[in-house]
Amino acid sequence: MNKFDEQIIVVDRETIFSHEKNHFNGFISMEDQRALEIYETLSKYEVKRRGDMEEDEHYKQLISYCILENEQNEVLVYERLSGGGENRLHGLSSIGIGGHMNRIDNAQIEDVLLENASRELEEEVGITDVSLNALELIGFINDDDTEVGRVHIGLVFKLKVNASEIFVNETDTLKIDWKKEHVLMQETNYESWSRLIIEAIYNVGH
Repeated sequence: MNKFDEQIIVVDRETIFSHEKNHFNGFISMEDQRALEIYETLSKYEVKRRGDMEEDEHYKQLISYCILENEQNEVLVYERLSGGGENRLHGLSSIGIGGHMNRIDNAQIEDVLLENASRELEEEVGITDVSLNALELIGFINDDDTEVGRVHIGLVFKLKVNASEIFVNETDTLKIDWKKEHVLMQETNYESWSRLIIEAIYNVGH
């Protein structure tokens, strides 16, 4: 199937941001009241054709975005290579593993989010049997200043893993590395979501 024919989960922008009352740019944690209210809107999702949504700013495509930390408190950083699907992100580094979400029949919204996130982790970096209890939703990421960002919103998860469990299934699309938290910002070529999250979470006090 052509990726543009994929049926994905989206939420109307007016709904997800409560008519802009809860709009934000950057990262907000689940401790922020806006994040809690945004989470409550996700069950109102619709299913749309991906190709129709890529330039439709009336909708936000829901994206799982999972940060992996290993036993040495290092963060997984990966680079999207030219073999990957999203041309607009080739050559950029990222700390978030994830992708578009699909409907799961007869599932509560929490299970829809967690199962989509765990599927992406298995597809991208070989993590199997992810405990849904271990996947922690820590906040949301939004960036309306970029073409890609205006039609997406990221659900930011964090997962503790052993570095030995991680491998790349598709070496033509991803190159991975582990970096200490305090040196993350030394990498300059991040896509916008990763840069905003690093500044919000890991660069505090540095």
